[in-house]
Amino acid sequence: MTRHTLSVLVENKPGVLARVSSLFSRRGFNIHSLAVGPTESPTVSRMTIVVTVEDSEMEQVTKQLNKLVNVLKIVELDPDASVQRELLLIKLKSDLTSRSQVATIVEMFRARIVDVTPDSLTVQAVGTSDKLEALTRMLEPFGVRELVQSGLVALGRGPRSITSTSRGSD
Repeated sequence: MTRHTLSVLVENKPGVLARVSSLFSRRGFNIHSLAVGPTESPTVSRMTIVVTVEDSEMEQVTKQLNKLVNVLKIVELDPDASVQRELLLIKLKSDLTSRSQVATIVEMFRARIVDVTPDSLTVQAVGTSDKLEALTRMLEPFGVRELVQSGLVALGRGPRSITSTSRGSD
């Protein structure tokens, strides 16, 4: 099984997310990560979908996605040829004695403290899954109160763009 990252341009209409995600569930594939948001065009949204499947099965899924009327374009993003990031917010127990230690770790990971209360700190970090996992492991001893991590968002490197509205995959 191989991890695949798909960048899927879709019409920005109600129900499109449900149709795309149901295609994966009907085939018995678990979506590892899913992020959807607007593009530079108000009529188009970008879905970044991460799924672990066999290469031959991925080809079938891509063909079926292309048949959906609201799907405009699909590109599989190679991790080496794209910029891929996730967002992590992590709320920690914190008192005056542990804050300097947390601040040092946060600085090492180029993260930021975005909220401070008398008994907690909230840290924001952006990066790869591996970086965010390493940061989480370093901060766990301080006591994690809450944690949320976004799905992967990604764009291909270089000047090329997939935002034209032609159908098909590159």
